[in-house]
Amino acid sequence: EQIALAALGLRADQASTQIVQRDRHAAFVSAIAIAGGTLERIATEIRHLQRSELDEMREPFRAGQAGSSAMPQKRNPIKSERIAGLARLLRGYAAAAMENQPLWHERDISHSSAERILLPDATSLLAFMTDSLNGVIDGAEIRRERMLANLAGGLGLHAASRLLTALVDTGMQRDAAYSIVQAAATSARDGNRQLHEVCLADASITAALSSGALLKLFDHRAATVHAALLVDRLAQLETRG
Repeated sequence: EQIALAALGLRADQASTQIVQRDRHAAFVSAIAIAGGTLERIATEIRHLQRSELDEMREPFRAGQAGSSAMPQKRNPIKSERIAGLARLLRGYAAAAMENQPLWHERDISHSSAERILLPDATSLLAFMTDSLNGVIDGAEIRRERMLANLAGGLGLHAASRLLTALVDTGMQRDAAYSIVQAAATSARDGNRQLHEVCLADASITAALSSGALLKLFDHRAATVHAALLVDRLAQLETRG
């Protein structure tokens, strides 16, 4: 046993009975399902970003590819949708692996029929999903102009939280600042006006903030000021065995 396992880079179970306890297998398949959930999380974000009303990111699309069988104008994120569907299978396999833990008298073969399907399938699916998502990310079309258009279409409401903090920093009571910003945001939304325009016309806001300081709060680049640092951290991650 030790010789065979050493050749495979593995080690023997320290406390096995007639068979290796199936909690090991359950933990392994659960880890696969969790990894699949991470891939699904990324794929779901891509699906949202490719929605027609957002259109900020698109999956790779080859010439002649059909976006939708019924609606020729659409470009469905089919690979991301596929990843989301396969992640559900992985979670199902994790549940089956846990059901394999309680065996009769330490050794019946009820686990065998399930494992013959779920173990090779779960590992193959995770490899396929990972490769597929890598392809989506590598070939994705990032649509910066749509991001800017969506920000503009949002009437500057994304800056409401920063505006609240800025008013509080001037010494204004938070409850008062919240009510002021809430009223301004409601006015902007209901009147289809940019929030900064509403704020510039509000004496309670301009009395606390200069026009320059106010307009600076609406600079969307503030949200990505640390983006390069986060990307560097991601690049430095190591896979640990």
